[in-house]
Amino acid sequence: MQAKVKTNQKKRCRICIFEYMLRFLKNVGHVLYRIWFYILVALPIFLFFPLLLLSVLSEKTYPQFFWLARNLWAAPILYTMGCPPKIQREQHLQKGKSYMLVANHTSMLDIMLMLRVSKNPFVFVGKKELSKIPVFGFFYKRVCIMVDRENSKSRTTVYRRAQRRLQQGLSICIFPEGGVPEEHILLDAFKDGAFKMAIAHNIAVVPMTFYDCKKRFSFTFLSGSPGRLRAKVHSFFETGLLEEEDKGTLREEVRAIILKELSHLPEGKIKKRL
Repeated sequence: MQAKVKTNQKKRCRICIFEYMLRFLKNVGHVLYRIWFYILVALPIFLFFPLLLLSVLSEKTYPQFFWLARNLWAAPILYTMGCPPKIQREQHLQKGKSYMLVANHTSMLDIMLMLRVSKNPFVFVGKKELSKIPVFGFFYKRVCIMVDRENSKSRTTVYRRAQRRLQQGLSICIFPEGGVPEEHILLDAFKDGAFKMAIAHNIAVVPMTFYDCKKRFSFTFLSGSPGRLRAKVHSFFETGLLEEEDKGTLREEVRAIILKELSHLPEGKIKKRL
């Protein structure tokens, strides 16, 4: 009897050691995956620094910067991370036309994926804090419209800069959740800014659903894995007949489209039941 107990204890011990080793190797893989991502973010910037620098010297050369960012930065990152984009479109962007691009925000991969979704040059509206990131921040603060959430006058500056960019024939991209929500939140409440701006400038809102960015590269350090990055471009919302007081209705209609798509994911169904 004692021999049998000892045998079972040894088996449990071996199983525990095996499970520990598996967790250890998995965590090492996650760490290496993260390091590889940050190398890929920085490497193209160093390799093409002269071209990138020349393209940000003037707003007139922004389309050239956008082409470099889309093809020599975003594409290599996604493909060498093992995350090739797969894009479904219900409607296509017209060349030379300005739009308001909006999507759910869960990961740093959202930036690269958005660059692959749209061939039309656009400008990100994003938080000022990102400008502090070494190397990346140098270009970020020169080509993006930065929002300082602690400064009430910042919104006026954002609208003025966005208007100038739209007059130059560019589009605007805003993640309307206003930041990355906590991971248990499927889709956070949307803020008014993107929809108010779209109505004011009479440009169509282009809703997009990014399905896999959280799964592939979330803000939880020991997580992520290679795989397809699916995105869906939904039918556009025209704003020509809308007034500023319609921004709330437009905001909720756009959010409902994206939320419905996310709810079809396995984790979305679980959260919905909870």
